[in-house]
Amino acid sequence: MECPECQSNHIRKNGHRRGKQNHICVDCGRQFVESPQAYRGYSDDVRKLCLKMSVNGMGFRGIERVTDIHHMTVINWVRQVRENLPDAYAPEEIPEVGELDELQTFVSSKKTIWIWTAVNHFKRGLLGWVVGDHSAETFEPLWAMVSLWHGFFYVTDGYKVYPQSIADGDQIVSKTYMTRVEGENTRLRHYLARLHRKTLCYSKSLDLLKHAIRLLIHSLKFGDVPAPARFIP
Repeated sequence: MECPECQSNHIRKNGHRRGKQNHICVDCGRQFVESPQAYRGYSDDVRKLCLKMSVNGMGFRGIERVTDIHHMTVINWVRQVRENLPDAYAPEEIPEVGELDELQTFVSSKKTIWIWTAVNHFKRGLLGWVVGDHSAETFEPLWAMVSLWHGFFYVTDGYKVYPQSIADGDQIVSKTYMTRVEGENTRLRHYLARLHRKTLCYSKSLDLLKHAIRLLIHSLKFGDVPAPARFIP
């Protein structure tokens, strides 16, 4: 028997790994099993299917009931793919008119959380968002991004936080002209079970809520979801 790392024959037994005899190379320290089986985890198609179900209105436990794949496995896949996903994608053109709004939801033991969103009045798609409480401190990072647009004006619902950041004359308070951002918020509620108005699905953590939003934004933009990484033991 040879070490797969250094081809040394100085090998010793070193316990068992998943029911198989484990060996260790005395020369280089590499551990291995003889004739290892190929990785037999879920296929990329199955992983992507579960993620597609997640961004099409199904909760993690609902996915488990349909596929018999444990909900924590699906959650881990969502966490894995978020590594390569941005919060949002740069606008194809700089918005001349922006819309800003807030979306209420719950996290953990029904703690109230707000998702602040920003869109281009004339183009479809969510261009920026932050998650937190209903304060100016939470809104600041979103406004730091939106202010770089140097738009002609910004349409809001008149919430008291906006005038603290938006200059006088640059804000239009009107629900009538907020159809774009309210439509994007409705899409978030439609596609994520955890954001439905009447639901038993709630995110257990703020990070998991953010991961789900990033994955949905990617899915809506490209019409697909990335496959989670496959880890070979």
